[in-house]
Amino acid sequence: MLNLRPILSALRQHKSAAGILLLEIALTCAILCNALFLIQRRFQALQVVSGVDEAHLVNIRLTGIGRHNNALAQTQTDLAALRALPGVIEASQISQLPMIDNSWNSGVSASPGDNVTYHNATMYLGGERVWHTLGSALLAGRDFASEELIDVPDEAAMNEALGRIHSIIITRSLADKLYPGENAVGKPLYFDTQPITIVGVIDNLLRPSHEARGPQQQYDAMLLPMRLPYTLVGNYLLRLEPGHSPEAALKAAGDTLKQLEPQRILIAQQTFAEIRHDYFAEDRAMIWLLGIVAVVLLSVTAFGIVGLASFWVQQRTRQIGIRRALGATRGDILRYFQSENFLIVTGGIVLGLLLAFGLNQFLMAKYELPRLPWQTLPIAAVVLWLLGQLAVLAPALRAAAIPPATATRSV
Repeated sequence: MLNLRPILSALRQHKSAAGILLLEIALTCAILCNALFLIQRRFQALQVVSGVDEAHLVNIRLTGIGRHNNALAQTQTDLAALRALPGVIEASQISQLPMIDNSWNSGVSASPGDNVTYHNATMYLGGERVWHTLGSALLAGRDFASEELIDVPDEAAMNEALGRIHSIIITRSLADKLYPGENAVGKPLYFDTQPITIVGVIDNLLRPSHEARGPQQQYDAMLLPMRLPYTLVGNYLLRLEPGHSPEAALKAAGDTLKQLEPQRILIAQQTFAEIRHDYFAEDRAMIWLLGIVAVVLLSVTAFGIVGLASFWVQQRTRQIGIRRALGATRGDILRYFQSENFLIVTGGIVLGLLLAFGLNQFLMAKYELPRLPWQTLPIAAVVLWLLGQLAVLAPALRAAAIPPATATRSV
């Protein structure tokens, strides 16, 4: 069994060097814990389920040039032509999409009045079978009937049109909040005092800017039966047959729209995979940045351990030689340096975990991040323990290789 007394005695003689290394390890541990936590959160964000058929969706954004008196009729002509294209299962106009940075929202409740619970939900505006174009599943109820669709010719008519809505389709998440444990189909929904009948419930659909609302509200959404001109809402969403080329579909759709009305601009033509990629670009960049910071800190800490251990090996050549002459084996010398390093790293980890909690408290207050999960702490501790043992291994092996005769001649 290794005697710790000579190790502690040696460390007391090198308080400054050991203390600096301990502080370096503590700082690395604190930053590593929070970096791992932030990386985990970003990875979780990348895995969010949109609720749409991402593999087979493409979107076209366009706008008009000048004044268009027949923009609403042109929109319906566009949709009919897009649905007739080869490989297109369904095409719809939609006011917004999951994984964009702005959204139209409203508070809704299951009953009218001032003293009721309102739930914030996003509003997807579109015509018939929008849910089918998105690739969502209709869990209960039905689609909008043709007489329920409301034409909105321009932005000035938007508020008046909202007041004429009498039917709505909502997501399962919102239905569970409004009518927990019940079938929401046929029941009323209120924006204020005007009841709107829930005619259908679809599977969960991710709302735009979902991170701002948190996981409890990220699927609270509703479909409103409103047909708008492309000049007001310029999103045409196409759902393709499996195996059909998205690039070919986008080119055909763009050519068709330009033929139908040359006086307009195609702003963007994207697959949903590209939309997801663009939306999470900042998260991926943050993962790389935090990963690089963690690797740099670990590398600096490892070099610090190697440098200090190498210095101590050189400084203690005489003591090592004496111990070897008195019968200490190479394994004893190796274990000595590894144990010494383990004590320093453990002290740094203990201090680092305290600093990690302090840093997390700062991030919670400054950036509204959640509390640091305890699972992150043992991961960081194990990483630093392994790093310490690997970093000290080469100097320790050099110390163990010093022969007693050579060490004695250095006296």
